[in-house]
Amino acid sequence: MSAQKDRWVSSLVFLLFCASSIPKCGGASLQQEPSPQHYFSGLEAGKTSLAFFSPSVSRGAQPFLEQIESSAEALQDYGVSVVKVNCPKEDVSRYCGEENALRKAFLFRGNRLIREFPTDALFDVNSIVANVLFALLFNEVKYVETLADLENIENVLKGKSNMVFAYVPATGTAEHRAVMEAAFVYGTMHQFVLTTEAALLKATSHDDPDVSSAWLLFCHCQQATEAAQPCRRTALAQPLTLLSIHRHLKLMGAPLVTEVAEDPEKISTVHLQLGLPLVFILSQKETYEADRRTAEFLAWQLLGKAGVALLSRDLVDLNVLHRSNVALKTPDEGMPIQYLVLEDTDEVITLVENKNKVKQIQEDEQEEEEEEDEKENNNQDIQDDQVVEAVSRDKKRELPLEQILVLTEENFHSSLSEAARTVVLFYASWEAVSLAVLRSYSEVPAHLKGTPGVLLARVNCWDWPGLCSQENVTQFPTIKIYREGQQAVTYGGMWGAEELSSFILLSQVSCPLKLATMDEAEGYLRGEFPSELSPHQHTSLLGVFSSATSEAREAFEEAGNILSGHVRMGMYFEDDALALSQKYSVSPPALLLARSGGRSVEGISLSKHSVQDMVQRIRYELLDIFPEITVPNLPQYLQLGKPFLILFSAGDITQVESKEMLKLAKGTPQQAFVACWLNLKKTPVGYGILRTYFSTTPSLPVLLWVNLHAGGQVFKFPSEQSITEMNILSWLEKLQAGLEIPSSTLSEEDWKPPLPAYDFLQMMEPPVPELSPHPGDTPAQHPPKSPGGDTARGDTATREEPSQESTAEEVGGPGRGLRGTAPRLAARDKQGKRHSEL
Repeated sequence: MSAQKDRWVSSLVFLLFCASSIPKCGGASLQQEPSPQHYFSGLEAGKTSLAFFSPSVSRGAQPFLEQIESSAEALQDYGVSVVKVNCPKEDVSRYCGEENALRKAFLFRGNRLIREFPTDALFDVNSIVANVLFALLFNEVKYVETLADLENIENVLKGKSNMVFAYVPATGTAEHRAVMEAAFVYGTMHQFVLTTEAALLKATSHDDPDVSSAWLLFCHCQQATEAAQPCRRTALAQPLTLLSIHRHLKLMGAPLVTEVAEDPEKISTVHLQLGLPLVFILSQKETYEADRRTAEFLAWQLLGKAGVALLSRDLVDLNVLHRSNVALKTPDEGMPIQYLVLEDTDEVITLVENKNKVKQIQEDEQEEEEEEDEKENNNQDIQDDQVVEAVSRDKKRELPLEQILVLTEENFHSSLSEAARTVVLFYASWEAVSLAVLRSYSEVPAHLKGTPGVLLARVNCWDWPGLCSQENVTQFPTIKIYREGQQAVTYGGMWGAEELSSFILLSQVSCPLKLATMDEAEGYLRGEFPSELSPHQHTSLLGVFSSATSEAREAFEEAGNILSGHVRMGMYFEDDALALSQKYSVSPPALLLARSGGRSVEGISLSKHSVQDMVQRIRYELLDIFPEITVPNLPQYLQLGKPFLILFSAGDITQVESKEMLKLAKGTPQQAFVACWLNLKKTPVGYGILRTYFSTTPSLPVLLWVNLHAGGQVFKFPSEQSITEMNILSWLEKLQAGLEIPSSTLSEEDWKPPLPAYDFLQMMEPPVPELSPHPGDTPAQHPPKSPGGDTARGDTATREEPSQESTAEEVGGPGRGLRGTAPRLAARDKQGKRHSEL
């Protein structure tokens, strides 16, 4: 579209917005007609009018008349006049008849009836304007009900035009009006599509959108030149109003990346005019192509949030540090441009989304030299691992711990009886891993919101070492779940908030849960039983046994005790168990695996009946067929010892790619490898992995074959080929035949910590001799021990065998030993500052 036309559209939208927001002097009002004959005789071809036929005296029509009179001014902006026609008492025609009076309004174009509306659908100005424009734009605004209808429209538009897809919970709302008014202006530029189907909104989003709110997506179909290429979608982040839609469409119409060759202070783009920042990628001739790709990738990530420009340093003389690679210009008048040194695009995105980040980065750069000097003079600034480093960086952060009860020796036992289930975190406030877990634990209340009978609590073992010893806490952090009359269960999984929440929820029910009827078993597979777990999506695993398979049933029950809290397991062994298993084409003993709320149930026969085999089989079957690799689940798939066929993506993969990779993963010959994918947006560590595989980050998505267990060779799927099952199988055949050359080979060097570790034992003072339990005994002098039990100097000749008591104390899950370490550190004069939230 030409610049002149673009300015005309912007001016028109602005005038329409003002017209709907600012009262006018002498504006349009409700027209009165004495009779139907007089009204119809005065209709002009091409003129649109909304008519309401009413008896001359009608108290019941008064509320509707007030609203329709208020809408007359707004409808006049769209060429629609609003008319009240007075019907004589003796008139019993179609429009004045008793069945229509006070019940309907009619929309005419000329003397042709377009649509008739029940008056209860026109309850306010928004509903009147929205419904009238919806009727007038019936052929321009497509209404869809299914995902197939939406995809058909997208396929027609690919390479030709863009689409604006809007969801409103109901027609006649203010949001519906805003969409229709925008369609009236922009309908010739973009295809508008509307739906009120909540299921369709969920089908178009990978997240779980709030269906009670209106949504608007701009679909970039014009750039999708191939039939298999999906239309990118950019959501409107603001509440849906006419002004926010106009602003969003203006941003979507702006160039993705602007190339500039002048002083950034003089640059003005549509983003700055609309109050958004402008990010400059500082480029030079040698790296232009890579910088261009980086700028385009970043522009897609920031679309609707900020503009991106590519600034050539070869053409502009900038008086800034040569290592500066990013500049940020804000719309605030008088604010100078900030020149920064950033590591990757994630930092740029954080910079845009967090305004305070600019000041923080600048302060960090100013203190960089001072910190380097301090590191040379103070070995304590060398952090021994990334957990310590992260906790040190965030030591001033306030944690939301209001919903987590603080327990002491005085209230510990009384608090355990206040809820059906009490979850207790035992930690040490000076220890890095404890503080990292406390951060995750502070997020658990939000995940468990609405879950009854669960009390979250914490015990600081720094303050209450006697209580922790009494509860046999020999490692910290430790999480235990207490139930009245039952032995406490110790958590042994990942420390993320989602994993902790899932464990707490699953530990609420027996594992395995014994089901008494066929209806309970079927409801269990659908995720409806037990009721306390029904709102949460977990894969359901049901063991089916007959009276002749008691050995397998006992092994399954023991496996359930081992996997309690980690797996949703049920068991059915009633007389009709054979009928249930045959329904899914298996014979007892068998497992029934229900994913995605029971929409598909898979039957698995059990041939090995030992507890160990049962646990291993259950863990294997619960793995996803085509999983998204994340930091928490990667170890599960590495343990399989198989090569990885992994798709790296800059965001969620398309439905086409997912369908093709899923078909490949389900194929029998492909069980020899793990087909998976990695979302770099959610797991940014993937960028570091790609930089290890290649000298520069390749264009995404990229499909790789990596054999981490044999040779470490990395093969890259040809980028010019589309990701389909047939193409991948053909490529794998060449790879196995030795016809493909690896893109890189991983080093066989051991992975080591990037920084020197603390020598805690050297820093410790000699322990204070403990008082002898019996008079006359002399306390033995032992060298100080590390949490693992090794002596300070590693002298094996003088190392003593630990007693049975000390061995029992030190054995436990992963963590840091508590007994013996906390007292020594507590006795030291020089201690780190406590976190303010503790």
